Amino acid sequence: MPVTRRRFAALLTVLTAGTTGVLSVLSVASGQQTAAGAAQEKNPTVVQPASVTSGSVVQVVAHPDDDLFFMNPDLSRSLSSGTQVTTAYLTSGESDGRNEAHGDAAKDPEQPADRAHYAEARQNGIRSAYAQMATGDRTSAWRRTVVTTAGGGRAEVDVLIAKPQVNLVWLMLREARTTGEDTPESLRGLWNGRIPALESQLTTGTPVKQGFSYTKDQLIQAIAGVLEQYRPTTIRMQDPTPGRYGENGRFTDHQDHMYGARFVQAATAAYAQQVQRRPHFSVQSYLGYHNSTLPHSLDPQTAETKTGYLRTYAWQDHQDYCGSPSGCGDRKVAGNPTGRNWAQSLRYTRADNASWLTEGTPGRLWAFTVLDGRMAYWTRDAGGAWEKPVFLPGTGIDPGATAARLPDGRVAVLATRTVLGPAVPDYRREVVYAVQVAPDGPFGSWQSLGTPEKGDDDGTSAISAPAVGVDGRGLLTVYLRDSRRTLRATAQQPDGGFSPWQRLGGEDLQSDPVAAVDSAGRRHVYATTTTSVLAWTQAGADGPLRGPSPTGLPATTVPLTASPDGAGVRLYFRRPDSGVVRTAVVTAGPATRPQVSSVTEAGGRAGYGAVGAAGRHVAGRADSGTVSTSGLGGPPAWAESRMLFAGAPAAVREPDGTTTTTVLGLDAELHTSTTPATPTRPTWHRATR
Repeated sequence: MPVTRRRFAALLTVLTAGTTGVLSVLSVASGQQTAAGAAQEKNPTVVQPASVTSGSVVQVVAHPDDDLFFMNPDLSRSLSSGTQVTTAYLTSGESDGRNEAHGDAAKDPEQPADRAHYAEARQNGIRSAYAQMATGDRTSAWRRTVVTTAGGGRAEVDVLIAKPQVNLVWLMLREARTTGEDTPESLRGLWNGRIPALESQLTTGTPVKQGFSYTKDQLIQAIAGVLEQYRPTTIRMQDPTPGRYGENGRFTDHQDHMYGARFVQAATAAYAQQVQRRPHFSVQSYLGYHNSTLPHSLDPQTAETKTGYLRTYAWQDHQDYCGSPSGCGDRKVAGNPTGRNWAQSLRYTRADNASWLTEGTPGRLWAFTVLDGRMAYWTRDAGGAWEKPVFLPGTGIDPGATAARLPDGRVAVLATRTVLGPAVPDYRREVVYAVQVAPDGPFGSWQSLGTPEKGDDDGTSAISAPAVGVDGRGLLTVYLRDSRRTLRATAQQPDGGFSPWQRLGGEDLQSDPVAAVDSAGRRHVYATTTTSVLAWTQAGADGPLRGPSPTGLPATTVPLTASPDGAGVRLYFRRPDSGVVRTAVVTAGPATRPQVSSVTEAGGRAGYGAVGAAGRHVAGRADSGTVSTSGLGGPPAWAESRMLFAGAPAAVREPDGTTTTTVLGLDAELHTSTTPATPTRPTWHRATR
């Protein structure tokens, strides 16, 4: 059931008791927007102010420290910017109940297991780390209260007194207590119907004094209630489809991460349906344990700062600064605060590509993103004016969009869709697409291309976002990485139907494939591996796709961007342990293998995530986390903005030589920048008022 008005009012009273911080932040921001809007209504020539970080973030993770390992530095950037940030923890993370670093047990082999005390120590460590990230003082005080959830249980809510826009919500359910073994008393067992309800695991110091349990529907409603309370514009979650590896088919991630994320998927769908008057929201999902097998994506300084917060959480100095008999942090992490190479990376599992902006008819641009589980698009007319977003019918669309222009100027958009279904076996991901019925016209309904997976239980629906190629007849070929980390394709036939999913080979493919067409009409498809990049290319525009071919390119941090460059396709990627943007041109032709140029480095400091590129213009996430721009061979630093964002930027080079770049802010609004042919420092603005 949705949060009642009485529960909502009670929770709001608790959160703001003794302080008006949260309400003040919201009302001031609202007032500024209203004033700016009023000024523009009176004077249409008023220049829209430059974009800065705004919005509200809610993170939902399975365990205390999942946010520190897998969502940082996005988390610390959001906190330092003053953004309203709330993190909800589904389980208490009680594990075996022993708060000891590696080797400590040998010093005290008689130490008894105490799950309630260990879970409390983890809470203490999280509060210290958040206080340090938000205020610089790990001892900054918190107000701890208890509230009733929309699922009928109870939760602890902690408000950072010095920065009341920072909240922690502890749902305190029992964790699986094993990474992958089939334990019925777990989020996995609750999702799959192995148990009727999952019991709570209270911590020693919590103000919640009475245990409770949740059915599957009750937990979904409890999470949806948190979303309704905080009204996020950005939701961060873990990966619901991490895949399997090895002959025994083990998950590549902790089962609590995976099934906790599925509960978040269901809760965001319920929230979007039940609460009509709310801000739009985007969703960003993060890679978990699989980071340990991939090259580091963060530069050393950023990784060290991230590790410092983990040291605080781990109570590595063992000083008693919190006054808790349970301890001031998670000593299990103290022996290795970087985890299994987790602290050196951050990766998104959806919406980390630059293919969501495309040209349509001359002068018109189309930008696609997923808001509220629906595909939204903004369009810009030939005069440069952006229109407010329009939503395609249909829900369940996963974060990330791929757009393509057809020869007649129509636009196609592709995505994956998660089907939750009434029964457990109904859960699956499938590829869907929609095409305009006429140039500049409305879009037709979503069409499903299905999935190359037999079912969720076989591969946990771990398919990538789609890449697409368009031939001279306007027929689509869709490319996909499957759960076995090989490339698949389905080709549109002249009658409009699609072929069965074909196997194109490759192995160890990571992230999403990318596709582009060179000036000779030859199709290129690329995919990263753990150590290099594989290519599939055509010898001629009408020839078959050949590959996989090795490119000899060095290892990357995984995300790729591809754009036409003369007779070839230019690839953009980041250097491991640095984040500096690299680029190379690949040329296809009669030779068995494509020709690859030497690798050069674009101007710009470290950063992470995919980049948007058009011509000599590059936009991406700088090491500060803000959207920033540079140029090939340009100045040795990013031209940084003050805006944090979700996903990756996308860029288009206009016929007059200017470059238009778009990004989705944490406020779930489209922001744009126009760079002239002779680059200057860009200014970002909201596309629409």
